[in-house]
Amino acid sequence: MLAGLLALTVAAAFAGAAIYVSVAEQPARLRLEDKALLQEWQPSYKRGAAMQASIAVIACTLGLVAWWQTGNLAYLAGAVLIILPWPWTLLVMMPANRLLEAMDANTLNPEARTLIVKWGNLHLVRVWLGVLATLAFLWGSA
Repeated sequence: MLAGLLALTVAAAFAGAAIYVSVAEQPARLRLEDKALLQEWQPSYKRGAAMQASIAVIACTLGLVAWWQTGNLAYLAGAVLIILPWPWTLLVMMPANRLLEAMDANTLNPEARTLIVKWGNLHLVRVWLGVLATLAFLWGSA
């Protein structure tokens, strides 16, 4: 089943990117001074959001195609899990994202560090959703 294998591959890319952010990028950026921290987060988030959102839509679509073709509920579960970072981001993470995006990165923003730490903790939900979606697609492909 090509759609299922592609869904698995794309979901694994999503999970891998999300894990990278949590285990490498976020800890590294938190070692920066406050001003540099925000200067790094803003462009990183903008680029990462576009990439992760696109990957999630592609994996979800492929998962739905695989479910439609096979009737295997594991593909439906994977499709739902991989798209859940969208509402999580829009409903839960967006207030912090908007505050961070609105800050002037050329001035010292004392609340930026606290918000970026909070953002990193909330991002862990996206990691787990990506991992669970990958596992569901793997189960469907077995």
